[in-house]
Amino acid sequence: MQEVRLSDVEARVYDAVAALEARGQVPYPDMIAQECGLTEEQLQTPLHLLTEKNLLHREDSPMAGLDFGPRFCAQQLA
Repeated sequence: MQEVRLSDVEARVYDAVAALEARGQVPYPDMIAQECGLTEEQLQTPLHLLTEKNLLHREDSPMAGLDFGPRFCAQQLA
């Protein structure tokens, strides 16, 4: 299996998503930003890169009429 290299920011974002999920919180971008100490604007690029690397996947709101924005879920690292 190929090892995926992450920048420091990408690792912080991934760890923040995993920590939020472990606590049973929904990893919305504002929560992820708060958890890893970034602004939502600074978060956009690492979220995109982690999604491209298949480490996060984006889920849109499952409830019709209640759109709280996308949430990002961590893929399990093997």
